[in-house]
Amino acid sequence: MRLEKKDGAGKKRKTRVAIGYDLSDDYAQISYCLLGGEEVETLAVVTGTEQYNIPVALYRKKDGNQWLFGKEALRPDGEGEGFRVERLVELARKGEMVEAGEESFDPVALLTLFIRRSLSLLSFIASPDWLEGVMFTTDDLDGRMVEVLAQVGANLHLKTEKIYFQSHVESYYYYMLHQPEELWVHETLLCDYDDRRLKVYGFGINSRTTPKVALISIDNYEEMGRFGDTMGENGLDEMEKNRLDEIFLGIMKKKCNGNAVSSVYLIGNGYKDGWASESLRYLCRGRRVFQGNNLYSKGACYGIREKLGMEHVGENYVFLGLDKLKANVGMRLLRQGKESYFALMDAGTNWFETEKEFDVILEEGESISVFLTPLDGKDPKEISMKLEGLKERPNWMTRLRIKAKMLSERELNVSVKDMGFGDFFPASGGQWNKVFVI
Repeated sequence: MRLEKKDGAGKKRKTRVAIGYDLSDDYAQISYCLLGGEEVETLAVVTGTEQYNIPVALYRKKDGNQWLFGKEALRPDGEGEGFRVERLVELARKGEMVEAGEESFDPVALLTLFIRRSLSLLSFIASPDWLEGVMFTTDDLDGRMVEVLAQVGANLHLKTEKIYFQSHVESYYYYMLHQPEELWVHETLLCDYDDRRLKVYGFGINSRTTPKVALISIDNYEEMGRFGDTMGENGLDEMEKNRLDEIFLGIMKKKCNGNAVSSVYLIGNGYKDGWASESLRYLCRGRRVFQGNNLYSKGACYGIREKLGMEHVGENYVFLGLDKLKANVGMRLLRQGKESYFALMDAGTNWFETEKEFDVILEEGESISVFLTPLDGKDPKEISMKLEGLKERPNWMTRLRIKAKMLSERELNVSVKDMGFGDFFPASGGQWNKVFVI
């Protein structure tokens, strides 16, 4: 059933939809919401269930160019009759061609194909033509992953240009902001367990700053990896369950002892064998505990709602995550004869979305200065860039074109070009570039 509403005359009108898309090597998941509505829902691959995970896999049949995806790709129609491709995100990151029979395929194109096919599942909810925006979320949003997702976004040819990316950490942040405040009045813990490792995120708000600063700590526990020979026909044996429960209980006690923890979220497939009996008994003492697996996709959907202006909760907070700029970046300039601050980049912005180009008139000398105001407790500082060899001219007779761009969450690239000053002083062609660690 598609999302259609009727106006007073009984005529159907289309309702636009925003999507949060969680992507990993193992599975994908889609959450969605209507513009104008408040509810965020997660697409069930089996109607009437809470089966949200779509296996990230493709299967190419030998007898043609037909590709299966998701669960169908994991159920081939016979031995040796086709070629299965899994771990599509990892393959796209590496960028090496993928062999499927006698042909080779671009891994980014295969990832695009999978995402396009999985988005087709939304046709039962809404037409792709009604798509207002998409937020992709993934675990490790480094420079290469941003490049891959940007290429995928372009290749999808969606009916919207509002395509954004955020990390799992930021999706957790947006998810928590849209929960009742009593759940995060103190620290909250997100325990993401996938059989190989436990990742614990600690979410907290510093309310003493304006705006309030949200911080998330991240700890990895490789000791939670499962032993390969402990799986029987009915899952984990009792010895392995007890081992995992004991290790997890110890980790949670260290996290909670001496700290006020309001709520704990358990997500991931690693909890499916029901081994955390003693751990849950401990966590439920004075805390709210939740278990599920669609937190990231819902958080991505809340994130796109903020981007589209459907929500304004995030306006009162700055999130300083791993992929976020940790300081305000600006310059002090003269405007109409008065010194003023010119903002280049704001703390809390995704580093890969920060880029600014502008022209200034140099008063004197041969250097420019950029001012950094950290929001993580460090002292403000001034960084200077000397323009060696800049052609000498009278004061106020040199126009500079400045381009500032983050290369990572800590690296600021500043490039400067001498533009001269009209017909009086032609451009010299001089260019300068410097990378600052902030």
